Amino acid sequence: MTNEPGEYVGDGEPTVDASLCDRPAELLQELIRFDTTNPPGAERACIEWAADLLADAGIDSELYAQTPDRPSLVARLPGGDAPALMLYGHVDVVPTSDQSWTHPPFAGVEEDGYVWGRGALDMKSGVAMFVAAFLRAARDDVDLAGDLVLCLLADEEAGGDEGAAFLVDEHPELFEGVDYALGEFGGYPMELAGARLYPVQVNEKQVCWVRVSATGQAGHASRPSRGDAVGRIGEALVTLDRERLPYHLTPPVEEMLDRMAEAVDDETAAVLRGLKEPETVDDSLAALGDEAGTFEALLHNTANATILSGGDKMNVVPARAEFTVDSRLLPGQTGEDVAAELRDLLGDGVDVKVERFEEGPEETDLGLFGLLDDVLRDADEDAVPVPYVLPAATDGRILARIGVQSYGFTPMSLPSDFDFQSLVHAADERIPVESVEFGTDAVYDVVRRYDGVAE
Repeated sequence: MTNEPGEYVGDGEPTVDASLCDRPAELLQELIRFDTTNPPGAERACIEWAADLLADAGIDSELYAQTPDRPSLVARLPGGDAPALMLYGHVDVVPTSDQSWTHPPFAGVEEDGYVWGRGALDMKSGVAMFVAAFLRAARDDVDLAGDLVLCLLADEEAGGDEGAAFLVDEHPELFEGVDYALGEFGGYPMELAGARLYPVQVNEKQVCWVRVSATGQAGHASRPSRGDAVGRIGEALVTLDRERLPYHLTPPVEEMLDRMAEAVDDETAAVLRGLKEPETVDDSLAALGDEAGTFEALLHNTANATILSGGDKMNVVPARAEFTVDSRLLPGQTGEDVAAELRDLLGDGVDVKVERFEEGPEETDLGLFGLLDDVLRDADEDAVPVPYVLPAATDGRILARIGVQSYGFTPMSLPSDFDFQSLVHAADERIPVESVEFGTDAVYDVVRRYDGVAE
C-alpha cells in the first residue's frame, strides 16, 4: 500500500453533497476512499469531509482531538425534553497488509451489487447509515422527542484512547442527556434451524490481558533439562488449548437463549435450553456444530495465548519463559476472577498476572430493545430480533462509564450465503448495496419513532 496516511484515494475530490443521505451506498464509497488504516489512523481528512457534508446541510459540528491528525466529530440536532439518542461509529479501519484483494481496498468499488473495500462492514457502512439518517432527520425536520447526537470517532480499532476515551474523559459534557445510543455490531441476520434471527448487541465482553510466566534453573542446553521454565510453559499452553474456563450464565445471554428457543423447532429449542444448565452445556455445544463457538464465547470467559517468549540464545536453557493471554470476560466478571480461573486450570507451576483490565457495564438496560425489535420486524417480516452479548469489545464499553446504554444496531439484510463474520477484517470485505439502504432506512425509522420512554 503506497497511500499516505489519511489520504483520499478516490479520483478527483470527494463529493460534498448532503443529498448523499438518499444514496447511502455512495456515501459509503466516499468513506472507504479515505485510507484511515489504524495504525496510524490519520482520520482527520475523513472526519473533516463528514463535517463538510453536515455543513452542506446547514448543520454545525465540532471536532475534538487529543492528537491533531486524529479528531472525532460531534453534532447535535435539538429535540424535545426526552433523553437524547446518539448515533456513533468509528471511521478508522484495520490494516490490509499481506491480503490479496479483488479490488483495491480503498477504491470504494461498486460491482455486482456490492460495495467493496476496507471498512465496508467494520464499520464505515454503519457510519454511512448513521450520517445518512442524521441528515435525513435534519432535512425532514423530524419532530424529535429528544436531541439527536451524531458522534464519529477515531481509534476504535486500537482501543479508543484517541477517540471515545478522550471524549469521555475530557469532554463528558458532549454526552449530556444521552441515555441510549446506537453503534456497532448488530441487526444482521443469522440463520438457525430455519429461523431468521437478528442479534442486537446489548452488552459486550470485557478486555483483560494476562501474562503467564514460569521460572526455573538456567543452564547449558547440552545437558538434559526436565521441568524447566519452557517445559512448564509448554504444559500450560497445551492445557489452555484443550480446556474451557468455567461456565457462567448472564441475564442478557439467558434472555437471548429464551428468545431463540421460541423461534426454532422443538429439537433445536431443547439444545438451546440445554445451554442454560451447567450439567448439559457441553452436550448442547457439541450438538450445535459450527455454531458452537459463538455460544461457547457467551457462556465462558475466554483465554487465548497470543505472544510466546523465552530465551535469547540457542544453546542456553532460559531461566524464564512466558506467554500473554487475550482474555475476554463476561459482564460482571473481573480481572481477578479470570486470573483465579486460570490459576486453577494451569496449576502451581506457573505465575498468572493481570496486566490490563477494562471494566465494562455489569448491568444491561433493555429499555430501547422493544423499539429496535419493532423496527426490524417491520423491515423484515421474518425477523426474530434477539438481545446479544458481543464476544469482542467496542467503544460501547467506554461510553458505559458515563451511563450510556449502547445497542449494536447497524441493520443489514444479507443473503443467506453471505458469511458476515468471515469477511470482517479480511480480504474482499464488502456489503450488498441494498443492505446499506436497508440499514439506513431502519436507523432513520428508529430516529423518527424514538419517544424517549423505556417500554
